[in-house]
Amino acid sequence: MSRSSSDIVNSLRKLISDGHYCPGERVAELHVAEKLGVSRTPVRLAFRTLEQEGLLQRAGKRGYVVREFTEEDVQIAVEVRGALEGLAARRLAERGMSEEVAKRLLECLHQGEELLGKGYLTVDDIATWSDINRRFHGTLVASTGSQVIQDAINKNNHLPFASADSIIIDTEALDSEYHKLRMAQMHHRLVYQALNHGEGARAEMLMREHAYIGLRYVELLGVDPIATE
Repeated sequence: MSRSSSDIVNSLRKLISDGHYCPGERVAELHVAEKLGVSRTPVRLAFRTLEQEGLLQRAGKRGYVVREFTEEDVQIAVEVRGALEGLAARRLAERGMSEEVAKRLLECLHQGEELLGKGYLTVDDIATWSDINRRFHGTLVASTGSQVIQDAINKNNHLPFASADSIIIDTEALDSEYHKLRMAQMHHRLVYQALNHGEGARAEMLMREHAYIGLRYVELLGVDPIATE
């Protein structure tokens, strides 16, 4: 996916999450393209991605509508992902990482540190973080050698906001989003440490908690701490 398409996907996730496009509402390429100030081609690509994520569903030959889902649906789907990725992490820790797997995970960690090390987040950083995050999670799950776990996660990823890839980054609140990604990066580092030391139970617990980054950590890292009490 090109950077522009990735940015549009993130923007549409935020619009759907905020209720600008309601469940059952039809979304049109031209309207979205005009709203976001882009051409129709990257919007079309974004629609396909959001269909795979379970946020949009086809309505007719060319149209899409926003899929109907509840907050509880999202919470359960995220919890399921945490359980499945936790299982994958525990199995990987118990069997031990190969040098190649360790190298790929460390590469993600180093790239994450380089991205966040400057102390702030830009709009252009969002697509880069998404790629790093996708590779970290994908490497961990694929390295278990279990097709059963992989298939279960793939199926769950088709539910709204369930996949590790579908974390929302608010481009109008990049200061607080930076701290959220800093926490996500720390989770990645802790997971790697647990894997490297063969600590299966710890790796599982960390991955379960990590799944809640996009769901609960906005409350913890929001601009106004009083509003979250």
